[in-house]
Amino acid sequence: MALLDAIEARGFVAAGRTEREVEKDIYALAELDFGVTEHWHKRICRAGANAKCTARDNPPVLTIAADDLVYLDLGPVFENWEADVGRSYVVGDDPLKHALVADLSRGFDAMQAAYQGNQDITGAALYALATDWAEQQGWRFGGVIGGHIVGEFPHAHLPGEKDFYRINPANTGRLRDPDPLGQDRLWIGEIHLVSVDGSFGGFYERLLD
Repeated sequence: MALLDAIEARGFVAAGRTEREVEKDIYALAELDFGVTEHWHKRICRAGANAKCTARDNPPVLTIAADDLVYLDLGPVFENWEADVGRSYVVGDDPLKHALVADLSRGFDAMQAAYQGNQDITGAALYALATDWAEQQGWRFGGVIGGHIVGEFPHAHLPGEKDFYRINPANTGRLRDPDPLGQDRLWIGEIHLVSVDGSFGGFYERLLD
């Protein structure tokens, strides 16, 4: 979270800059000020039409426009442990885009409350809650998942079905069940909202625990 704060303080997200320029600045800042030399997933800056895309997509690089909604998705590794944070920003004064950004954190709060308030909640149930919440606020849920685990790098090498490590409709198991090695799973909650007309979107993620 301090890394995100530092990115904001330096004004990296600004009109006229390309997504790749922002990503390169983040990489340099993370190494210089936070000692981060490894990232468990690609650093993502998505602007304009690309902010409707998920992490698995690879859209063409765009330049941030004067009225864009932009999101950052960071996956730094701190002392061999994965982190994952995402936050959205509006470059301009569009009231609908500012409303979406405000709803991103509210949607996360709803997910977190459900996760912390129900020891038996499943990945499928939490995903359904997130998508239902988005629709009730007048948005579409843009993510194919609503979150995933983080752990010792690389968690992707853990054994078993990959849906077991994701918050999605296919995960009907309790999120608090341990992994196949008997370890607790630490969950990241993701909220990806898209306008009903599909013209813009935004993203937010943090640790649910």
